[in-house]
Amino acid sequence: MEFMELLFNVVLVVFIMSTMVSAGFSTTVEHLGSVLRRFWLVVAVFVVAFILRPLVGWVAAELFQLATPAFIAMVLLAACPGAPFGAKLVMNARGDIVTGSVFQVLSASLASLTFAPTANLILGAADLGVDISLPVGDLVRTVAFLQLVPFAVGMAVRHWTPDTAERWNAAATKVSGQTFVAVLVLAILGSWETIVGLVGSRTILAAIVFATVMIVAGYFIAVGDRKTRISTSLIEPISNSGPAFAAVAIAFNNDPEILGATTGIIFVQIIVGTVVASYFGKEQGDLEPAEPASAPTGSEV
Repeated sequence: MEFMELLFNVVLVVFIMSTMVSAGFSTTVEHLGSVLRRFWLVVAVFVVAFILRPLVGWVAAELFQLATPAFIAMVLLAACPGAPFGAKLVMNARGDIVTGSVFQVLSASLASLTFAPTANLILGAADLGVDISLPVGDLVRTVAFLQLVPFAVGMAVRHWTPDTAERWNAAATKVSGQTFVAVLVLAILGSWETIVGLVGSRTILAAIVFATVMIVAGYFIAVGDRKTRISTSLIEPISNSGPAFAAVAIAFNNDPEILGATTGIIFVQIIVGTVVASYFGKEQGDLEPAEPASAPTGSEV
């Protein structure tokens, strides 16, 4: 069991760092500038990602009266916006890829600093019957190092040597995709009984409600044309799993019940997001496919 936990933690670190360095390889200063100049759109997206999102997760956990492990998993995931898989959903839905990808990267980067304090605040305020306090300092330092440093390095390489970034990005994307699968497989192996027990449970219903509400909020609170709204909606339903899994490892010693609930909720988020992206993509079928701009399109969740 100790070996499995060690393997899980090592693969998790590789997954987070390869995902963020890949995002950096794909991001340019021009991409960031073109999106950040749209002030009210930035405000709307960040309000949804960093204020509304954690509150929706909290309300869903309370509404469905989730057991403590599932409650913790829901809160952790709700505090982690910026899943790279969101950029793929935007692409499949024929949305504004540059806008969606830049906001995905910015959300993931900023959440390195905000997710631990946010989750800790909610877990402290929730009536769970037990005293739960996350090691905020350790989590922020760890996740910020694993996400911000690789992203900054990747973006610097992209700025100074674009050809090198393009070559290295192929390898980073492949590693990210493979390690994401490995993280999920190891999580399932370590908590398969919990995951099986989630079938038909309130946790699944809570995850569906959360993902659906976030898509609606991302669409209607944003400002801009339809393609922009599609993009801002599809970066919201899926959580950035890396920090959430890191929190389970650091704060809860890979508790199998919390780990299983986290994995199950992520699977539900992916399914809901994929279905909605497919619907948007068919609806946009008469439009020209979005250009495959060299915006960040991280490989996995």
